[in-house]
Amino acid sequence: MDFVLQHWVLVLSLSGAGFAAGFSGGLFGVGGGIITTPVLYALFKALGHGDSESLKTAIGTSLAIIIVTSIRSLSTHHRAGHVDGSILRAWIPWIALGAGLGGILSRWAPVELLAIIFAAGAFWVAYRRLFKSETKAGSATDLNRKRMKVPLGIGTGLFSSLIGLGGGALGVMIMTVAGRPMHQAIGTSAGFGVAVAVPGVFGFIYSGLNVANLPPVSFGYFNFPAFVITAVMAAVAAPIGAKAAHRLNGAFLSKVFGGYVLIAACALAADVFWG
Repeated sequence: MDFVLQHWVLVLSLSGAGFAAGFSGGLFGVGGGIITTPVLYALFKALGHGDSESLKTAIGTSLAIIIVTSIRSLSTHHRAGHVDGSILRAWIPWIALGAGLGGILSRWAPVELLAIIFAAGAFWVAYRRLFKSETKAGSATDLNRKRMKVPLGIGTGLFSSLIGLGGGALGVMIMTVAGRPMHQAIGTSAGFGVAVAVPGVFGFIYSGLNVANLPPVSFGYFNFPAFVITAVMAAVAAPIGAKAAHRLNGAFLSKVFGGYVLIAACALAADVFWG
């Protein structure tokens, strides 16, 4: 209780980020890392930690939060019949492999490179959501073929773990471009989060061992207090977002998410390079 009273602004910020991450995870089929990564990075920096330690710990912690949001949102989408289990079974091993590699490689990745990857990926997602028309359902590509699931699965896991995303942002994009309906893409991509986050978290913990000047109670690039506070709120909000997604138009969901991603990418890139 004393900690909460002394650090109420920090606790409130983490709670708000967790709720927003959980709600967006359910609403858009993403793990919420595109929300928690910039917020945690800003909070760790405000506590006096360096750019590299703050960003990498934000990414590692966000991946852990994604486990919670993904499981919660996936279960809600599954009950609504919007999950393609065959794609999950075919893609998960390859996504997990890429995510583990990404977590390990983070040990040597400079903070500027991670920021560039995050911003570039986020700008691409925003562009696709805001300005591109997706392939119409009915002309769907078979995503379970080996030449599709292996490179795209590994690439999704590698890219997502390096920047603290759950794979849902890329998963939704791939599935809609392949001709799947938006609501099915959102529901199925929620399951990508666990495949990215579990090996990714262990990779970031390993990569951050013996690194100095990390936020208090960190295990490698994973901060336990930030995870607990944020994950609890994310778990509460994820089913709410998923239920809202079932009632909203898919094209509208796409535009809203694209706008947020664009703002988040600009803010993080500006802080790293000009802050």
